[in-house]
Amino acid sequence: MRLVLALFLFLVAWFPAGAATGRVMKVLPHLLDLKGRHALSPSLYERDAYQALLRERPEKQSGLRFDVQWKAIGAAPESLKLRVEVRGMAHGDLPEQIVLEKLVKPGRWSRWDDLILQGTDFQTVGKVTAWRVSLWDNADLLAEQKSFLW
Repeated sequence: MRLVLALFLFLVAWFPAGAATGRVMKVLPHLLDLKGRHALSPSLYERDAYQALLRERPEKQSGLRFDVQWKAIGAAPESLKLRVEVRGMAHGDLPEQIVLEKLVKPGRWSRWDDLILQGTDFQTVGKVTAWRVSLWDNADLLAEQKSFLW
């Protein structure tokens, strides 16, 4: 009897019965060079050095990639969406703002997805001053992470 009760409690805890939940665990914004690379080698030290070089030389930049680690539980796979809102330098009264969205599929563990700001959108925004990454289940906000200036 105890074994059946323990199995029942385990299954109740394993399968969510309520609304979907989610979490944005990490956001890594990386500048991209003219070839679409954010680093020249897999070393973290080399990546950071290359990112510093790209920040110093805007003429070598072609875009900005947001690598996002996230997790969602209890959401339908066809309804999950990652959204990145990016604000750039103000031209006039209000700063330029661009919204990037991507449909994503949940897994049992956390996942990494990227959203890329390139081309005319990257040129329009100019220097990025703030960003917000959010995870949505249809119209329900599950989680978000913001930069300091958002």
